[in-house]
Amino acid sequence: MPVSRSVVIGVDSSTQSTKAVAVDTATGEVLGLGRAPHTVTGTGGARESDPDQWWTALVTAVRAAVREAGLAPEAVTALAVAGQQHGLVALGADHRPLRPALLWNDTRSAPQAAALTDRLGGPKAWLDRTGSVPVASMTAAKWQWLREHEPHHAEAAAAVRLPHDLLTERLSGEALTDPGDASGTCWYSTADGAYDPALLDLLGLDPALLPTVAPTGASRAGTLTAAAAEALGLPRTVTVAAGTGDNMAAAVGLGLGSAGLLDHPVVSLGTSGTVYAATRTRPADPALAGFAATDGTYLPLGCTLNCTLAVDRFAALLGLDREDALPGGETVVLPYLDGERTPDLPAASGLVTGLRHTTDPRAVLGAAYEGAAFTLLRALDGLLTACGLDPADPAVRDRPLRLIGGGARGRTWTETVRRLSGRPLVLPAATELVALGAAALAAGAATGEDPVTLATAWGTGAGETLPAVARDEETWGRVEGVLGAATPGLLS
Repeated sequence: MPVSRSVVIGVDSSTQSTKAVAVDTATGEVLGLGRAPHTVTGTGGARESDPDQWWTALVTAVRAAVREAGLAPEAVTALAVAGQQHGLVALGADHRPLRPALLWNDTRSAPQAAALTDRLGGPKAWLDRTGSVPVASMTAAKWQWLREHEPHHAEAAAAVRLPHDLLTERLSGEALTDPGDASGTCWYSTADGAYDPALLDLLGLDPALLPTVAPTGASRAGTLTAAAAEALGLPRTVTVAAGTGDNMAAAVGLGLGSAGLLDHPVVSLGTSGTVYAATRTRPADPALAGFAATDGTYLPLGCTLNCTLAVDRFAALLGLDREDALPGGETVVLPYLDGERTPDLPAASGLVTGLRHTTDPRAVLGAAYEGAAFTLLRALDGLLTACGLDPADPAVRDRPLRLIGGGARGRTWTETVRRLSGRPLVLPAATELVALGAAALAAGAATGEDPVTLATAWGTGAGETLPAVARDEETWGRVEGVLGAATPGLLS
């Protein structure tokens, strides 16, 4: 028999797939989960996807979640989408994609990012306006790349969207984004809370092409269009929230911002690695993305391109299972197989040093873990410093890290982060934090309640706590030394 209760749906449209969760509004219980894959194409620095497949995947995943939950369609009251950040979707006059979307990890726009930085007067000018300095990941750099390499597409664009914007518009018929995802474009001012006219002029981007910025991701975009309702098998009365970017939704799912800010910095181990924390301080550090959170606070974030995917590639090259690893010892790996974003080394490649005849292949794999974890934790130290904290202060170092993402389910990842950070770790039990954060945004749009407070009550950020172990200073120093030698001046 169908379940009779009030349910919201949270959608995580990520790089590789779409996940949808059907959640009991009152308790936060996940009643159903649906998944559908995406295809990413491109060689070298190119990474692209057909935006239409995101919609197909969303429909498949939502229908699967509702079906698994055993729900009557009328039980669903609201829906929200959290999407991969930074992707550039250019739509023509018919509102169809002019070309495949340029994804966040497409590094071809690195030269445009550097040129844009110089044209505005350097990093500080960008930090003052947007909180971030353009790198290849940012949407502004991708738009400039399109203008230079495919001007016919740039000139034909009748609308410019981020991935989550596109899906929200397909659901509700409203062109709406939120402060969190908008802050990843580098044409939105986190200082002013609006699109920056001077930056749009610099980019030759007509503001009429952009969606309206809603006050929060829990703002109500409207209800399902007739076409969306039919595709999803849901009533037209389902509320659609403005939604947000994936990192901002994960922060909501973790309850960040509801209590002491910066008490629970997050390390996320996915295709990319991210570190972030909720704060009311607007940091200005060129090594960070100075994002807005979806609730009006800030979510400074450091992102690395090479995390679980890069380590898995080393495992495949070595013919090892990903868990068949040993500490690296004198072997050091910088697993920058796709260039790197933090540190900003878009043209970098992987580096392996310290090999001997006697080197165990398992130590090489362990060194790949260490190199990826070091890069993330070094970015975390920079984030804390930018927010006015001393990472070496014992009171700061004793604060637990929330470890999330697919890698957080792996023993070697967990132990490597624990050993190199010297911090206690919290491993949230919930596995789909982005989708759960989106569900909280949907519930907020439907009920008017604060999404972070809802997620905290649901307990989605709770989980096992691992006590701290002594920090492995020897390995940290060895990796730091190799990075410094390979990139003179970077660590000065």
